[in-house]
Amino acid sequence: MLEAFIAEGVSTIFGYPGGAIMPIYDALYDYHQKLNHILVRHEQGAIHAAQGYARTSGDAGVVFATSGPGATNLVTGLADAMIDSTPVVCITGQVFAHLLGTDAFQETDVINITTPVTKWNYQVTDATEIPSVLAKAFYIAKSGRPGPVLIDITKNAQLQKFDYEGYEKCSHIRSYRPAPIVRKEYVEEAAKLINEAERPFVIFGQGIILGKAEKEFKAFIEKAGIPSAWTIMGMSAIPTNHPLAVGMLGMHGNYGPNLLTNECDVLIAVGMRFDDRVTGRLDKYAKQAKVIHLDIDPSEIDKNVKTTVPVWGDCKETLPILTKLIEPKVYPQWLQKFADCTSKEHEKVIKMELNPCDEELTMGEVIELVNELTKGEAIIVTDVGQHQMVACRYAKYNQSKSNITSGGLGTMGFALPAAIGAKYGDKKRTVVAVIGDGGFQMTLQELGTIMQFEVDIKILILNNQFLGMVRQWQELFHEKRYSFTDITSPDFIQLAKAYRIEGKSVCQREELKSSLEIMLNHKGSYLLEVMVGKENNVFPMVPQGKGVSEVVLCKEDIS
Repeated sequence: MLEAFIAEGVSTIFGYPGGAIMPIYDALYDYHQKLNHILVRHEQGAIHAAQGYARTSGDAGVVFATSGPGATNLVTGLADAMIDSTPVVCITGQVFAHLLGTDAFQETDVINITTPVTKWNYQVTDATEIPSVLAKAFYIAKSGRPGPVLIDITKNAQLQKFDYEGYEKCSHIRSYRPAPIVRKEYVEEAAKLINEAERPFVIFGQGIILGKAEKEFKAFIEKAGIPSAWTIMGMSAIPTNHPLAVGMLGMHGNYGPNLLTNECDVLIAVGMRFDDRVTGRLDKYAKQAKVIHLDIDPSEIDKNVKTTVPVWGDCKETLPILTKLIEPKVYPQWLQKFADCTSKEHEKVIKMELNPCDEELTMGEVIELVNELTKGEAIIVTDVGQHQMVACRYAKYNQSKSNITSGGLGTMGFALPAAIGAKYGDKKRTVVAVIGDGGFQMTLQELGTIMQFEVDIKILILNNQFLGMVRQWQELFHEKRYSFTDITSPDFIQLAKAYRIEGKSVCQREELKSSLEIMLNHKGSYLLEVMVGKENNVFPMVPQGKGVSEVVLCKEDIS
């Protein structure tokens, strides 16, 4: 199995040993110079770290866990990786084959438990299957629309000996077609619609990053001259300061992209899945537009939004064909509408968030200073909550694979272990983990992993002493009935010190910039806690049950 990993180019494994996977760990003892194993403090930390690694490296993350609770502790991460299309290969140990179904010690039916949250899973009971099964696992995880794969290996198979004839990578599986055949007549239809459009609008997602099609996408929008907005997962596919980049879509996205979705005449969706956070009410979404949908996964076409022209295939293949067929154009008046919306949003929201008048620090001004000090070159890993939305709204990026977040599942506790993996995935870049006080406490035990392996990440806790996003909803829609969202936290600085990590807490604006500089320039990991306003809200906002054109800029606009 370890020879298979080396053949697949695996360099780093995140895991936690146990009885049912002990033979694999025994083999790993002789491979520590070829395979770097990171001992996490919880299996959930292992899979989130593997996700972070996959998202920054562009390769599959690898996880080891034992049977029973070890395997079930992976389920949240598997679900997260599944919905966010992250390639992860998980190896779990299992009890002896003859004990399956007997409720043996630390036995769970991991195959049936994980079937809904994996792209493929398989149980090995005979060691002779291991080479071919692992080859399939890596092929399935990384090809087409990526996703998590889990291989459950019984202990007898781990101990069994057989004549190993070498490892052969998999490049084809009967009945599995990772990328559909491109139908050029549909690409031609799409080009015709784009060429005839007066107010075209591009919305793009992570499919561009997963397909390594950033250059092809940039060439497409620049020739077409079309304003383009990103989903939370598509962020950083093009530089955030690109002249045609008009901001983020979604519940807390920018005003213009949300509002003008319902004014465009042709909507071109590239590598995104029209999830509910982007569309709001479907019966009010882009009803006036002809929709072109480019996606590698045919099941996403017409799933939520009816498509006028479907363009199946890998966008790295389909975008260049489409680019050749479209006419070079500019849309100055259409782009001006986005600029006008940005001006309105700046006046009513952004200016107050980035340059507040009162004494309370805002999350936005913290992120703006991070932008200034990192010059858009850092990898920012966010947890889930208000800080996530603020970071995704205001972070600036110059290169792809820079915004690492839990998008589809919204997993609190994601950021700290994912940041560890992100650093191993791209060791040359600064990794900043932006985390709320609630999410941090879900996986803070991974500070032990940082300590043991001396992982250099910068931990930025934006502490509003609330479960902020839930509190915002309670304020706006539940008459300020703050039911169990007021959270008490430990002394994070003393906690970090116990893990030999330097840290500081800041609550004064005049100390903020210098403290961020200390954090970013510190050799090794550093934890900076910033005390921000307790009841600040994230706007704009598309209230639940509303259409995207009903986006509001302040709480007074909510009806």
